[in-house]
Amino acid sequence: MASLLHLLLLLSLSLLVLSSAAPSPSPSPTPADEGAYIGVNIGTDLSDMPHPTQVVALLKAQQIRHIRLYDADPGMLIALANTKIKVIISVPNDQLLGIGQSNSTAANWVKRNVIAHSPATTITAISVGSEVLTSLSNAAPVLVSAIKNVHAALLSANLDRLIKVSTPLSTSLILDPFPPSQAFFNRSLNPVIVPLLSFLQSTNSYLMMNVYPYYDYMQSNGVIPLDYALFKPIPPNKEAVDANTLVRYSNAFDAMVDATYFAMAFLNFTNVPVLVTESGWPSKGETNEPDATLDNANTYNSNLIRHVLNKTGTPKRPGIAVSTYIYELYNEDTKPGSLSEKNWGLFNANGEPAYILRLTNSGSVLANDTTNQTYCTAREGADPKMLQAALDWACGPGKIDCSPIKQGEACYEPDNVIAHANYAFDTYYHQTGNNPDACDFNGVASITTTDPSTCVFAGSLGNGRNGTSVNITAPSANSTTSSGIQNDLYYSRGMWSIFALIVLNVANVL
Repeated sequence: MASLLHLLLLLSLSLLVLSSAAPSPSPSPTPADEGAYIGVNIGTDLSDMPHPTQVVALLKAQQIRHIRLYDADPGMLIALANTKIKVIISVPNDQLLGIGQSNSTAANWVKRNVIAHSPATTITAISVGSEVLTSLSNAAPVLVSAIKNVHAALLSANLDRLIKVSTPLSTSLILDPFPPSQAFFNRSLNPVIVPLLSFLQSTNSYLMMNVYPYYDYMQSNGVIPLDYALFKPIPPNKEAVDANTLVRYSNAFDAMVDATYFAMAFLNFTNVPVLVTESGWPSKGETNEPDATLDNANTYNSNLIRHVLNKTGTPKRPGIAVSTYIYELYNEDTKPGSLSEKNWGLFNANGEPAYILRLTNSGSVLANDTTNQTYCTAREGADPKMLQAALDWACGPGKIDCSPIKQGEACYEPDNVIAHANYAFDTYYHQTGNNPDACDFNGVASITTTDPSTCVFAGSLGNGRNGTSVNITAPSANSTTSSGIQNDLYYSRGMWSIFALIVLNVANVL
C-alpha cells in the first residue's frame, strides 16, 4: 500500500511538473483607455510606400498602439486586424460632399470601411474630413450633416458607443489666441462650429485639433521664442503670462490647447475634451526655414512625448493631459509643396529612424533610443531542466519561431540550453512588446540591459536594437507554417523527455 501511495504521489507530482513546465502566455500589454497616449499619423505620399504588413511590423516594433489614417485603406485595415492597435480612420475630403448629402452613401461607407473590419481591427474613431473649414470652404455647409450621417450609420450597427466621430480643425480658426483666456473661434464660422460642438457634446466625443507650434513660431516674426516653441526650459521671466488669469505658460503647445478650451467656453461648451490629431516639427526645410532641422525636430517630438505621457496637463486643466498624434510616421518624399512638407516623418520608407528620439526613461512607445534597451535572458544559476522546459514552451505554445536555433542554422551555436533559452526568451519578450510579465518563465528568466545575442536575434530586429527598425512581420499566433510545425515537434520532444524521466522514477519505485 505504501508503494502504491508513493506511486500516486509521484504521478501527481509528474502532472504538476508537466503543467508548470509550460508557463501561461502573458497577454500583450494594453494601455489603459483613460490614460493619455501618443499616437502617430500615417501619410502615404511616398515613392516607395512600405507594404501594410511592413508598416504594422514597424508599429509593433516601436510599440505604437494608436494611429490615424488619412483614409480607410482596406489593405492597412486587414494588416491591423488582431493587433490591438487602435485606429482612427478618415473620410477623405473628396468624399465629404457625397456623405454629407446622402444617408445611404454614409451607410455604405461605414459598411465597407468599418463593419467589414470590426471588431478584428480596433477602430476607435472616424475623422470626417480634415481641416475642412480652412481648406474646403465649399464643403463647410455639409460638414456637420456628414458627421451626423456617419454617426447614424454607426448607431444602426450598434457601434456608436465604441467609435467616436469628429473632424480635425486648424488652430488658425481661433482668433486672438494669446492670451488664451480671450481666444474665440472665427465668428463667421459659428453656424458650423456651434452645431459641431453640440454634436460632440451630445455623443461624448472630442474636438480634434491640429496644433503646430512650428507654424506659429515661423509666422510670429520673432515674437515667439524658439525655446518656447520647442518645450525647452525657459526662465520664469521669459514665460508668457495671461494678463487676465495670471497663468504662466512655458510652451506654445499648452497655450494653443488652452486657447481651444477658452474658445469653446466662449460658446458655452465646457465639457468637450480636446484630442490633438496632428503635431510635429519638420527635420529639413528650404533656406527660408532655418529652424527646420533634425535637432529641432528631435527636440520637439521628444519633449512632446514626455509632456503628454507625464500627464502634466495644461495650466487651464492641470493633470489632464491631451492625447496627441505625432505628424507623422514616414517622410513623404512625393508630397506636394516645400521641402519641409516632405520631412515631418519619424522614419524613412525603409524603416530607419530619421533621428533617434531622446526618450530614455520615458516609457516604451517610440523608444528607438538605443541607450535604454532591455533584454530577457536565462537567470544565472537556473536549473537546466527548468530552462529546457521553458525553452520548449516558448518554441511550442509560445509560438516563437525557433528554427534559427536548430542544428545548422544561424543561432544554433553555441549548442547549449542557456544560449538557446536566451534566444527564445528574448524573442518572446520583444514580440510581446517588452512586457515585463513576459520575462519570467516560472522564475528562470530575468530582464537585463546586457545584450545576450550571439547572432541576430529575431526580437532584436523588430526592436531597433542598433538604432534602426527593420521591416519584419512576426509569425501569426495561429500560424500553420512549416516552422510552426517544427516548433510543435520541438516542444513535444521536450515534454516527452521530461515525461520519460518521470516514468523512470516511477519504475524505480516499483
